[in-house]
Amino acid sequence: MTNQIRERLQKFAYSLIDQKKAQVIVEPQCNGKGFWFGGGNIIFYDNMFWLCGRYRNDGDSRTGVGEGERGLELAIFSSSSINGPWEKVKSFSKSDLEHDNEEVVSIEGSSFLINDSGVELYISTEKNRSYPKDVISFQKKGTGVWDIDFIAAPTVDKLNAESIERVLRTEDLGSLHLKDPVAFNLSEEREGVGLFFCSHPFTWASSNTGLAIRRQGEEKFRIKSFNAIERGRSWDVACTRITDRLRIPTVGLLEDHRPMSLYFYDGAECLRSLEENPDASKRPRGFSCEEIGGMGIGYDDQFPDILRFSEDFPMFISPQGTGCSRYISTIVTNDGILATWQQSQKDFSQPLVSNFLSMESITEIFAS
Repeated sequence: MTNQIRERLQKFAYSLIDQKKAQVIVEPQCNGKGFWFGGGNIIFYDNMFWLCGRYRNDGDSRTGVGEGERGLELAIFSSSSINGPWEKVKSFSKSDLEHDNEEVVSIEGSSFLINDSGVELYISTEKNRSYPKDVISFQKKGTGVWDIDFIAAPTVDKLNAESIERVLRTEDLGSLHLKDPVAFNLSEEREGVGLFFCSHPFTWASSNTGLAIRRQGEEKFRIKSFNAIERGRSWDVACTRITDRLRIPTVGLLEDHRPMSLYFYDGAECLRSLEENPDASKRPRGFSCEEIGGMGIGYDDQFPDILRFSEDFPMFISPQGTGCSRYISTIVTNDGILATWQQSQKDFSQPLVSNFLSMESITEIFAS
């Protein structure tokens, strides 16, 4: 890859995830620390745009529901326009998402996927179940274990929690908790569905990205790797969580270039907020629930190989609050690309924000 193309890719990413142009599209339930909405994506189906995400209220993940509601509702919004306004049309509570006699303690990331038979909605929830016996002493009271389910239906409005099924669960101690699914269709050469997911060890010492694949004609996902992209060496040493795969438009300099995809990810220097030395360099470090953003790139014919773009420093930081900028997701339309993400505000809440980059602007960025 030439330096010219690298520079244009960086300009493209900054123009798309423009922190100053971002507009709030879904507010959290309260404007304060620990409240947010997001962690989902947008699809276009049946001549409508559909947005999924979860409402999260204040609470401490180390104590389960003992100190706050935490992830309490999975919501679906619709709009006739990519620019909104967005209307909530469906929601699922924690009790709605219970199955196999397992109580749901909290709801996290979700992901829509369009397939030949309709729509799939992938959901991550924390179930009230025990750690493996060998490490049961590490489990804190009121907490459970995360895994990933899905619901399928011919149309979005017919999605029903009664048809919920498990997609991924593991007893692997290094990746015991599985959440934040990112579903996408594989290329024609590799027919099937890919599913990125975030994993945490039983100690909650890090956040990592895994990859599962469901081949065409198969019913179940098979975990290909718990380490689809390695954690970084500096600002993202504690967390590297892929939240989106964006196939880059083949315009201008890229018309004759091998097809590429951008991989947006959340990173953090530590999982708990650190007490800084007063003489230290002041910067958002990122930590659990307040991550900041980075990017990787990969050639589609070499999937799942991903080259880290933001090696030494983050790329996406909110100019407000803690600097948190996370859960980037994109949708490509004929007119351009819409990006959404959770962005920290002055009041430390994290609403879902968006920015639209027109195809005209994209063509100009990659002009030869």
